[in-house]
Amino acid sequence: MSLTRRQVTSAALAAVPVALAATGTAQATQRRRTLYIAGDSTAAQKYADAAPETGWGMALPFFLREHLEVSNHAVNGRSSKSFVDEGRLDVILDVIRPGDFLLIQFGHNDEKSADPTRYTEPWTTYQDHLRQYVDGARARGARPVLATPVERRKFDADGNAVPTHGDYPAAMRALAEQERVALLDIQALSIALWQRLGVEETKKYFNWTATEQDNTHFNPPGAIAVARLVAAELPHRRVLAHRDVRRLDEEVPESWITWPDAAA
Repeated sequence: MSLTRRQVTSAALAAVPVALAATGTAQATQRRRTLYIAGDSTAAQKYADAAPETGWGMALPFFLREHLEVSNHAVNGRSSKSFVDEGRLDVILDVIRPGDFLLIQFGHNDEKSADPTRYTEPWTTYQDHLRQYVDGARARGARPVLATPVERRKFDADGNAVPTHGDYPAAMRALAEQERVALLDIQALSIALWQRLGVEETKKYFNWTATEQDNTHFNPPGAIAVARLVAAELPHRRVLAHRDVRRLDEEVPESWITWPDAAA
């Protein structure tokens, strides 16, 4: 489906929680730095009709200090290609400013070889599309940050966590090195976490309900756990300072996660 710039802009604004989108008079005099998220359903804002499904981007603000704002543009079902083709990257680049950050996580839907609107090949078109995000952010004085796709929940018969993203994480790692872009290796960190938790305990982190066994999308504990990985890597990779993050070793209550009405 072809979308106009106005439609994409409206959809992008609707995807940002009201509390995070509001600016206020205090910010008008001293603008806070903003971390923009470009990604897929694993990071995206979810609404009341999808609860308890939770994107890790919904939990990330709980780990950042108040002087940093999160603007979550991740959308269900998007790949690095379709996000660009729908004009969603342009929406971010229209508003991103010097000193801001663009965190880029794609891979889940780039793998869908049967869908030409989303599929990219790891070592060619996937890297080519990711460069558009990197170059676009840099051209505006913002800092790009690449994040390998978070792992799905998959175990072999011996209880070992199994990688599911093929060459996409390796292709992103190589691009980050080539372009000298900070890399958050969330794929490696998340599969290590699932391995530590094990087959049964990981079910408590994914969107397993009475009617659904979803090994891709998270519930509140899973989103909080992955957001914690992301937040911890930001100072580790010298994207942020240690003073910019908080609660890395503290409990974040599930009750802090809310699902606004989609109309809001």
